[in-house]
Amino acid sequence: MNALDLIGSAASNTFRSKTRTILTILAIFVGAFTLTITNGLGTGINRYIDDTVTSIGAEDVMTVTKTPDTDSAFGGGDSGPAEFDPDAVSSGGFSQPGSTVVAITPDDLDALAELEGVLDVEATKSISPDWIQYDGGAQYVTSVGSLIAGQTVQLAAGDAPAAASDALELNLPVSYVESLGFADADAAVGETLTIAITDAERTQHLVEATIVGVAEESIAAPGAGGLVVNSALTDELYETQNIGISIDQQERYAQASIRFDPAATDVEITALKDRLADAGFTGTTVADQLGTFKTVIDAIVLVLNAFAIIALLAASFGIVNTLFMSVQERTREIGLMKAMGMGSGKVFGLFSLEAVFIGFLGSAIGVGIGMLVGTGISSLLAGAILADLPGLTLIAFDPLSVTVIILVVMAIAFLAGTLPAARAARADPVESLRYE
Repeated sequence: MNALDLIGSAASNTFRSKTRTILTILAIFVGAFTLTITNGLGTGINRYIDDTVTSIGAEDVMTVTKTPDTDSAFGGGDSGPAEFDPDAVSSGGFSQPGSTVVAITPDDLDALAELEGVLDVEATKSISPDWIQYDGGAQYVTSVGSLIAGQTVQLAAGDAPAAASDALELNLPVSYVESLGFADADAAVGETLTIAITDAERTQHLVEATIVGVAEESIAAPGAGGLVVNSALTDELYETQNIGISIDQQERYAQASIRFDPAATDVEITALKDRLADAGFTGTTVADQLGTFKTVIDAIVLVLNAFAIIALLAASFGIVNTLFMSVQERTREIGLMKAMGMGSGKVFGLFSLEAVFIGFLGSAIGVGIGMLVGTGISSLLAGAILADLPGLTLIAFDPLSVTVIILVVMAIAFLAGTLPAARAARADPVESLRYE
């Protein structure tokens, strides 16, 4: 009996006991289905994060903050209240209320510019508007973020603010379009938005700027889902906000951005971070910031995969039972095959192939249905709760990963089938022929 005969015989023998085999295949199906969905979830989200990093650009930009002298300098919690530091400034953004960081001063900016590998340094100006309004309508709270050189915005309509323009320009988040009274994203382009901001003397000022584009929602969007403004509007708002504050107090920043060689390798970027650390700073790239999301997602997927593996291990006992019963029922047949000259190796191979075939059927069905269900769920969510994250395919499938899942399940099935296959291979032909 050659290899093709063994494969054909194994395939035909698999369904001698249809009910037993189908139940075993269903058990394998559950594990393969779960593995497919969980791996697709990890692939989809990580692919979206990678695409986001690529699409917004600025891969040669690093955000820099001043490293505190001690871990508890601005802590609280178990370490107690933080001691007042005159050099601290509000961390801004969406941090915990009252949280502070060490201020970056003009001297720090000069020190950063002198570090090896740093091409350019720009202070990040923190702006806190009161509200925004269109055409005398309702007022809405928002935040303001500036574009870093080389950074882009994912747009639903219009263009990004012109960095070199003297005109006051901004991008409006797509989530504000309907609330502000626009028919759609295109209708907002070219309109004038009013921004209210209060200075240090508690006087409120109104600044008008032109909406040149509407930005899509993104986990890495500049401005963290708020207004994205150009340099001219940044300066206008920052200067207005700081009316009544001395120049030396104005030139204190929560963070800065540095540019480095776009062709820098991972090793060179790490070396730059080390030089920043030695100088008393902490540097993070956009990829570093989104890496936290990837770490969390990978951990969740790993836990879910563990449950899938447990299901497959449980299914492997079903394979062992199925093949043991098959060996028992075919004892005389095994004796006859051996009496006719089939060696122990071919007998072992025959039953091992039956196990692999069962594993292949269960995994192929599980993967196929998993891909159909995953694609359906992704399409459904993309038009509902994930509509604000264009480009996100929650559950995506990589051909290599799908192939690996099938091969892994087949390998588990093969290992599960070795014990009954070995028993069949060791059977004595004379005793087997006498078996009733």
